[in-house]
Amino acid sequence: MAGETLCERLGGHDGIQAVVDDLYDRLLADDELGPFFAGADMEKPRRTQTDLLCEAAGGPETYDAEPVREAHLHVPFEPEHIRTAVELLYESLAAFDVPEEDAAAVVGAVAEYEQELLASPNDDDR
Repeated sequence: MAGETLCERLGGHDGIQAVVDDLYDRLLADDELGPFFAGADMEKPRRTQTDLLCEAAGGPETYDAEPVREAHLHVPFEPEHIRTAVELLYESLAAFDVPEEDAAAVVGAVAEYEQELLASPNDDDR
């Protein structure tokens, strides 16, 4: 395990993709978060989230999609939505037996985007 990146410990691209797929299944099934995805083609968010987590975990993949803020401006996220999504991410990581320290690192990488996810189009007017 010494010298392994977080990405490698998570099973590389395929391992992270499996966690992301599980996470999106949970998000879609959630009563509060599921409606945000109504009618959406889920292939792109699953792919871009996988790339984002791979990059954040030190993997060779890079996130080259639309900036996180711009990709989510149309979604009226509130702080409680972010908290629920984080809880679901922890559940997905636990389902794949990701050690607590690695799970915290993954959640920490995602948490860096909280303010961008909570941004509204009017935030540019300040």
